[in-house]
Amino acid sequence: MQKKYVLFLIPLFLYIGLLSVLPQMEPDEARYSLIASAMNESGNYVTPHIKYTVYLEKPPLVSWMTAISFKIFGENDFSARLFSAICAWGCILLVYFIGRHFRDEKTGLYAAAILTISSFHFFLGRINILDMPLTFFICLSIWLGYLALIRVNSKYLFYLFYLVCALTFLTKGLIGVVFPFAILFIWLISTGEWRKIRLFFTPVGILIFLIVACPWVIMAQKENSDFLEFFFVREHFLRFTTKMHGKTEPFYYYLPIIIGGTIPWSVYLIKAWKTNILKEALFDLNENKLLLVWFLFIFLFYSVSSSKLATYVAPLFLPLSLFAATILKKYEEDLQSGLQVGGRPLFHYAIVIQSLLLMIALFVPPILQRYSDPEKGLVIMISGCWWLYIILPAIVLIAMIFLPDLIFRRFRKGWFPVIYILSGLFLGSMLFPLNDFLAPYRSAKVAREAIVRYVPAGQDLYQYRVNFYGIDFYNKIRTPVVEDFGELSEGIVKLATEEKKRYFLSRNEFFELCAQKKDLYCLTQHQERLKEIRLKAPKIEVLWENGAFYLLHIRN
Repeated sequence: MQKKYVLFLIPLFLYIGLLSVLPQMEPDEARYSLIASAMNESGNYVTPHIKYTVYLEKPPLVSWMTAISFKIFGENDFSARLFSAICAWGCILLVYFIGRHFRDEKTGLYAAAILTISSFHFFLGRINILDMPLTFFICLSIWLGYLALIRVNSKYLFYLFYLVCALTFLTKGLIGVVFPFAILFIWLISTGEWRKIRLFFTPVGILIFLIVACPWVIMAQKENSDFLEFFFVREHFLRFTTKMHGKTEPFYYYLPIIIGGTIPWSVYLIKAWKTNILKEALFDLNENKLLLVWFLFIFLFYSVSSSKLATYVAPLFLPLSLFAATILKKYEEDLQSGLQVGGRPLFHYAIVIQSLLLMIALFVPPILQRYSDPEKGLVIMISGCWWLYIILPAIVLIAMIFLPDLIFRRFRKGWFPVIYILSGLFLGSMLFPLNDFLAPYRSAKVAREAIVRYVPAGQDLYQYRVNFYGIDFYNKIRTPVVEDFGELSEGIVKLATEEKKRYFLSRNEFFELCAQKKDLYCLTQHQERLKEIRLKAPKIEVLWENGAFYLLHIRN
């Protein structure tokens, strides 16, 4: 494999070129876009605001970078996701350098290729949330700390380590300090070199961290008297130890996520596996220990946490890619050297089953659409283009069964590069049916043109028992919200009484307003909420709907 294809051309296409295929999804992507947009509008880059309320749950680094992207490229889906995509690409480059350092350039290229075509990394790397930037900074800090520990006269690497830790803190808080230090400390203990822990405590490095991280903390506390308690106690300690953000998932919650996140390449490990593969293929003992500690610490940390989200385990896919790279590289080298690697009947069944299951998934939405029931909130909406969208991924899935082996038998090379190209084609082509499937009910962008067409300029558009940040972002308006405040509650209490009364209403207040005003415009989702409005305000006209969203004109 050539470096330019693995590190630049294919990631450029997959991670940057396709950023605008899907609209931003609710609520997470639209939330962070709205925060960045508000920063540029207000000029306040210290205290994040969303819908004009203070939002102190997360540090502002990603919002700063998105705001810069908005300044350069305008406010759109591409610019909103650009920083996350660059960080995903940065992770690909990082595993290349790690693999090259541990073994050789070819190992680095295999690792970079595997991470590129990991479905978890691919899809997360194109979402405008904090987890991919956090992943990049955490993994980069681990790597810099490792290099600083194994090299002589490495004080500048320690300085860089502290700098990246500060950036990680500004991305998502204390986790950016806990993970790198904990992983490297445990690794040093496991290798018997625990005395090197003292090397981390460099006054210059600590000063660099404080200079980079503390100004925002100080200014945020100055602007918000409750910041320190809210940010450090509630959003760190209580989030980890309590069920404040919902039900606790089971301990094994992340296992299927990790397995599914390695689709479609992981099934080929079955063919590459042999009895002594670990002894022959993996890295040196201390390098293996670093990757294992890296994987296990993060996995166990989040598994025991009371707050679990699928995106938290993104940093695990870098060590996984490095381990997989050594195995697949060793297998292909054995093939090319003519060594007998043995048949793998199980592999043929596994790849057929994977392709079959994924193809079934492509055909399920049209079937489910027949059983959609808006009355129960079960809405599946796909366009007539669905069958056109799934042609390419279906062809690729069939090709993945036989084409890598066929190419190798014909040319005595190219087994893994074919897997890489086919996997990239599959992931990239899946964005189009996903857009057709998700956009009608998971993105507020679908209602943008209807709002422009039907809602007169200057008129308030109320969101009834929903709160889609994308309405405000895409249409550049401020929408009052009726009884769906959620994460805004902490910020709402700080607003002036008149502002709260106008923009954050209870249901009773909303229907009182309906009785007072001659014309009122409202957007809601699901027929259950539409029925509620009809009962209280019978004179309504549905201006636009798509089976999930309803744009209403309420007359008195």
